[in-house]
Amino acid sequence: MLKPDKLDPLRRSIGHILDVIGEGWSILIIREAFLGARRFEEFQGRLGIARNILTDRLKKLCANEILDRVPVKEGAKRHEYVLTRKGIDMMPMLVALTQWGDRWVFGESNEPVLFLERETGQPISSVKVFSVQGDALRARDLKVVAGPGASPESRERLEELERINSKRQ
Repeated sequence: MLKPDKLDPLRRSIGHILDVIGEGWSILIIREAFLGARRFEEFQGRLGIARNILTDRLKKLCANEILDRVPVKEGAKRHEYVLTRKGIDMMPMLVALTQWGDRWVFGESNEPVLFLERETGQPISSVKVFSVQGDALRARDLKVVAGPGASPESRERLEELERINSKRQ
């Protein structure tokens, strides 16, 4: 397995996330947890995943605190898998991935699933990125800079990218 730093020179960003959930089964397991699956058999039945692969992915998701393995009841040998706060915070990413796929793979008015607001039954809006003032932003409106946890290599790379992009404008 590649280390996140090797996969992602900007360290700890997308490369780290891909190391945790970057293969299809993990994302599908998380999706099924959002849809209410809690037990091993439910995940296996809904996904048709091999037991050994499911066991491996559940262990990894628990080790990375996306899911928590809890007894069905106190003293029970059987367990359930529940989303942690960290796992629940993945909801916008799952919705964004679904909406992107529906738009670019299936096409408008051909979506396999729709997200509706439970209270109103109305479709939710597309996931967007907003400014602090609440304005929807496009990719060209964004600038990427080194954050407090950036490595010296990451800082250097981002500064070089800024110099290149400044010359293009």
